[in-house]
Amino acid sequence: MSTYPAYSDDLAHPARPRRRWGRRLLAVGVVLLLILAILLVVADRVAIAYAERAVAEQVSQEIARQNIESSPPEVSISGFPFLTQVAGGRYQSVSIVLRDVTGAVNGNSVRLPELDVDARDVRASLDSLRTGQGEITAATVHGNATIAYDSVVQLIEQPGLRLAEQDGRLGVTAPVEILGQQVTLTGVADLEVADGEVLLRFDDLNAEGLPGNDAARVFIDAYAQQISIAVPLPELPFQLDLQEVEVAPAGLVVTATAQDVPLNQVA
Repeated sequence: MSTYPAYSDDLAHPARPRRRWGRRLLAVGVVLLLILAILLVVADRVAIAYAERAVAEQVSQEIARQNIESSPPEVSISGFPFLTQVAGGRYQSVSIVLRDVTGAVNGNSVRLPELDVDARDVRASLDSLRTGQGEITAATVHGNATIAYDSVVQLIEQPGLRLAEQDGRLGVTAPVEILGQQVTLTGVADLEVADGEVLLRFDDLNAEGLPGNDAARVFIDAYAQQISIAVPLPELPFQLDLQEVEVAPAGLVVTATAQDVPLNQVA
């Protein structure tokens, strides 16, 4: 029979209660950190929503000053965490979308279904956002605007003429009467940008079933010159300067850029 004294369970495992308290404290610490992280994310989102509304309001005032009509600006500010950007007064990227943009050019109304603007390295103090008194500027601004085809057709002023994207080019169809015969002319345009305008040039129009005589060719060439026009654009906001044009299903998409641009009008 053993003569060794019996040890109690508490004496055999004296560190167990301390380990339990340590685990509990660790769990509480993790929960507190998660709560703090959630609160910071919520505060970040609230701050960014406030800043987006402030920028949208000031952009609205700026485009109204330029006599440009559009739906309310849709503003999105990128970058996380946002609060550090607020503290520094510098924002990585501000996206501005203007829809149904309309401006007058030489007595005609030119409609841009959408103008997408990407402003980079935007500088705006918290006081500027809060009061609207300080200047908001962007180091670079890149914009894409769509010119609706119906606006271009309105400028050409030829009955029945239609414009549409055709294999990446601007295609035209137009009903005309040539030598007493009703035909439909078809062709594509060459596009270029010059002096803030989009130039449309139709050099090669054709009509099926039309005799290939000189009189018909003279008429077709004259009609091609009539519909070859310069499409002026309304003054674009943010000092955007037209750079290039592409053809898309919704219209002509023009690209414009600017540098060191104020996004608002300081009183």
